[in-house]
Amino acid sequence: MAAALRIRTQARLWYLQRLSAMVLALCVAVHIGIIVYAVRGGLSAPEILSRTRGSMLFAAFYGVFVLACAVHVPIGLARIAEEWLGWRGRPVWAGALAFAALLAVMGLRAVYGVVS
Repeated sequence: MAAALRIRTQARLWYLQRLSAMVLALCVAVHIGIIVYAVRGGLSAPEILSRTRGSMLFAAFYGVFVLACAVHVPIGLARIAEEWLGWRGRPVWAGALAFAALLAVMGLRAVYGVVS
């Protein structure tokens, strides 16, 4: 029973990482497009911030970007800790979960700071 649960958990983590990678790929492409648009348009930092203030579309897009990172990165770090460092068990996943929370909080605060 415990082995079956571990297998299902691993399969879910694999799926979540692949799904978040797809979201991240799209977000990175859009983000690069936004950067190219801003640079080619000669926008300054104050002009960019004036356009992002109060933009719910901007907040939603970058909020999704941050949350996809908060899902994707900790799973990969936990795998690295297991495979390269030989770390196992709950401490690895507790660290990954703490890192996910840190990424989410810091990223969403940054989005809030740019939008508000």
